[in-house]
Amino acid sequence: MAEDGRSALPIIYCGVCTFPPEYCEFGGTLQKCKTWLKVEYPDLYDKLYSEDALAKATEGLSLEKQEKVEREIQKLQAKEANRAEKELKKKLSSKVVVKRVERSKRKHVIAVSGVEVFGIDPKKLAKTFASKFATGASVTKNLEGKDEIVIQGDVGDEVEEYVSDLLEEKGLDGVKVERTEDKPKKKSQA
Repeated sequence: MAEDGRSALPIIYCGVCTFPPEYCEFGGTLQKCKTWLKVEYPDLYDKLYSEDALAKATEGLSLEKQEKVEREIQKLQAKEANRAEKELKKKLSSKVVVKRVERSKRKHVIAVSGVEVFGIDPKKLAKTFASKFATGASVTKNLEGKDEIVIQGDVGDEVEEYVSDLLEEKGLDGVKVERTEDKPKKKSQA
């Protein structure tokens, strides 16, 4: 409570863009924000986006300016939809590579690459692998300059299954988890 006896109003933050709903239009995900707001706070949605609210907000504009604003809003929404579609296509065309690399004698490591495309933090995932499989795991840069998780031990099956489940949780069922094997070349005896 404030000193003058008034209590503070609760602030609602959007579950999509994390802005207050009044500012969602500046976040670039307006359609998703509107859908979220309509489900979570229907009263606030009606207050902000009903026909009456939109008419009231634009009543001071001239007809030309109003049409211009509407065109700009449509352009922004189209750009947002195209960007989301491209991002989804990029994610679905990408793949996660789980590679078994033979070190020396019967020692193996598992190298996992391509998870950062799907919004998964490689360092957190390496930490999860280290604790889940009770082994060493680290993040290094591969030859292409991208992050690669290196896990000690022959735990390829478990890693592949865990990554597949993780991608399914994120709603990316169509993403391919590719399994490869890398053996060092034997030195030829001359």
